[in-house]
Amino acid sequence: MKTLEYYLSKGFDPKMAAYFVAGRRRIVAVSPNDHFTLTLTFDNGERRLYDVAPLLQSDTVFAPFRDPENFRRVYLDEDHCVSWDIDPTVDSKTVWSNKVDLCPDTCYVDSIPVNGGIDHE
Repeated sequence: MKTLEYYLSKGFDPKMAAYFVAGRRRIVAVSPNDHFTLTLTFDNGERRLYDVAPLLQSDTVFAPFRDPENFRRVYLDEDHCVSWDIDPTVDSKTVWSNKVDLCPDTCYVDSIPVNGGIDHE
């Protein structure tokens, strides 16, 4: 098992280093919310809120998702990454440049727990 010091020595910031020491998480569900946030459910039952708004800048790959209707087309891909298809009529498995995605590790570290973090439903 790698230590916090190991990850810090590899250039990880403290938050990400602590995440890797604790064990990586897999996203099992994603739900879009108002104000460009996502509710993410992880494989340990934890629910977290991820704010996508800072990524939705003009002239970036995320620009099309500034439109709430496009933003709401979010899904989990086969690697459990939060994903959007730029053109929903194109198969992103065939045309790789059609998809924009977010890494589950970053989603976990940059999100905050919802209602104490554990889904009790």
